[in-house]
Formats: sequence, C-alpha cells, structure tokens
Amino acid sequence: MTTAVSTASPLRIGPITLDAPVVLAPMAGITNTAFRRLCREYGAGLYVSEMITSRALVERNDTTMRLIRHHESETPRSIQLYGVDPKTMADAVRILVEEDHADHIDLNFGCPVPKVTRKGGGAALPWKLGLFRDIVTQTVQAAGDIPLTVKMRKGIDTDHLTFLDAGRIAEDAGVAAVALHARTASEFYSGTADWDAITALKQAVTSVPVLGNGDIWAAEDAQRMMDETGCDGVVVGRGCLGRPWLFGDLARALGGPGAAPAAPVDATLGFVAQAFRRHAELLVEFFDDEGRGCRDIRKHVAWYFKGYPVGGDIRAALATASTLVEIDELLAQLDLDAPYPGAAAEGQRGRAGTPKRPALPDGWLDSRELGVAASTILREAELDTSGG
Repeated sequence: MTTAVSTASPLRIGPITLDAPVVLAPMAGITNTAFRRLCREYGAGLYVSEMITSRALVERNDTTMRLIRHHESETPRSIQLYGVDPKTMADAVRILVEEDHADHIDLNFGCPVPKVTRKGGGAALPWKLGLFRDIVTQTVQAAGDIPLTVKMRKGIDTDHLTFLDAGRIAEDAGVAAVALHARTASEFYSGTADWDAITALKQAVTSVPVLGNGDIWAAEDAQRMMDETGCDGVVVGRGCLGRPWLFGDLARALGGPGAAPAAPVDATLGFVAQAFRRHAELLVEFFDDEGRGCRDIRKHVAWYFKGYPVGGDIRAALATASTLVEIDELLAQLDLDAPYPGAAAEGQRGRAGTPKRPALPDGWLDSRELGVAASTILREAELDTSGG
C-alpha cells in the first residue's frame, strides 16, 4: 500500500479544528461507539454516530439514549440526527446541546433506504424546499454554539436533483459545513459516484466547508477527490468496513503533523486478525454482553478478511462464535505471517445494490411545496420511526 504526501489543510467545522479533513460517515449498525473508538485508534478526524431518530430521542427511548452515549476517549463527540418534523428535530437538538451529549450535530438528508424515503425522509426530503429550510433553520438556532452540518445526496434521481438548492439554503441558514454523497437516491450505492457534482456544490457554496463522499476506498482516492473537486474534506463510509486503519492512511495523506503515526501499517493477516479481535473486544464492552458483542462482530468477518487466505470453514466458524475465547482459538489457526494480498483486499466493500425507482409518498414529486397530503404523510412518518 502506498500513501500520498499530505497537502491538505486542517478542516474547521465551526469551532472544531480537525487534524485531518476526514469524517467517518454514519452507518446503521456499524458506527457505534466500539467502531468509532477503533477507527480513532488508527487515525484522526471526526467520527459520527449511527443515525439517531429525533422523535425517539425526544421520547427518550432506552436504546436511543444508549446510542448517543460516547466513551470518555471520544472527542469531539459527533451525533447524526434523522427526522422530518422541524419542531421535533429542534427539540432533539436542544436535548443534545443542553444535556451536553455532543460537540457536533449532523442532519441526515441522504439516506436512500425505501422505508425512509417512502415517508418523505432522508434523500427525499430536500425536494420539499420549504420543509428543508424550516428544519435546517430551526435546528441551527437550537444548536446555538454547537456546529451543525448537513449530509445529503444529489437528489432523488437525475430528473429531480436537489443538492445545489439544498446547499445554498443550508449555507444561508448558518450550517457549519455541507457534505455530499455524489449519487442520487435512485442509484443507491451502485455505479460510480459523480464527483463533478461535488465540484459544482463547492462552486455554489463558498462560505462554509464542502465535504465529498463516494468511492473513497483508499487514501489515494481521497487525495484525488480533493484535488479534482476542490472540496475541503472527505467523508468515508463503506471504504473503512473491515479496514479501520484506513483512517491512519488518510491522516498520513491529508493530515498535519501529529495526525497519525509516521509509518503506514503492514497489513499482514496477523495485523488484520489483531484488529478484528480488538473490534470484537470493544463490541463486548459496548453492549456489556459477550454473547451480543460476538454476534455483532459476525457481520464484519467478510470485510476484514477480504482477499486473505482464510478458509471458508474458519470464516463460517467466526460467523458463529459466541465468546472471545472461541474467536481467539480460531484466529490462532490462521497463517498470521501471510502478507498483505494487494488488489484482492482492495476496492469496493459493502453492498452496492442496483439502481431502482425510489420509494416515495404518493404525489411527492408533483410539487416542491409541502401541501396538506404530504404534511399528513410526514406526521405518520414521525410516528413510524418512534423508538428507532
């Protein structure tokens, strides 16, 4: 693995200065405290929580209240919120601020999952310009001195792009930064991210940082995105699955002095096994339940060992292990001296999906104004996501 020479400047998001202009993208079921701590051990940047539903937070759902807790080592603390109602979103922000749960808050306007867009949320919401403006304006006001950012997609599909309008509205409302996943909701994670859209957003939004997201699988990709688009930083999602040390590579490529260890890792199978074991250990601590932690690490097996000489029998056994001792015994059977396999371990990670027609509320695209019918749908959406 090669690492580019650092040429980037520190990234400022409101009062927060990051040693490396790198943000961990929120990923459901992935970016919990355990994974954030692991990524932070390797690199530098901003590590964002899983998406938190605003109504569930306002209702103080037990699971949600646990998800917003950070380990004492995590600073700055970053939480992403999802919602469709301006008042509920603002109330959720006030809880985070007044009870000192976060140093940075991000709003999700990029989720392409059908159960979210079907109710007008995520990537579907910026189509309703007034609603988007109300949510961002009210949450920025509720956040006060805590920097608030937005993450979005290009739009619903190529015929219904929203990112330039949304970017300008967010900038005018006083956000601290905007991030763009350079795909539409209809593309899901398929194809190639449209980095030209990041360039266009950077040209349209000039007073706050613009961050780019999409197809960053290695530090060289991040450097190339910044060079080609002029964006101020990068948001990394699927590229770090099973590769938390990518944040070390990114810090070396993009960060300032002290952002990361001087030398890149030697990702032998032994190194990867050790990272996998550390991840499992942190999950056990996070859940305070060895069985649950070991069950949760199972989803990461294929990502960590992609391209490495790990037989199907051991992979299957790791995917059923229920204790750390079992995991240790299985890892000890590997050829820990096996070298980094190169291209076989690189490239795309996670499910890309296929382009599909986005699931939207009936009549959602008829107008960019909210209307009575859409207002009713959004009220139902808030009820549906309660407790999640």
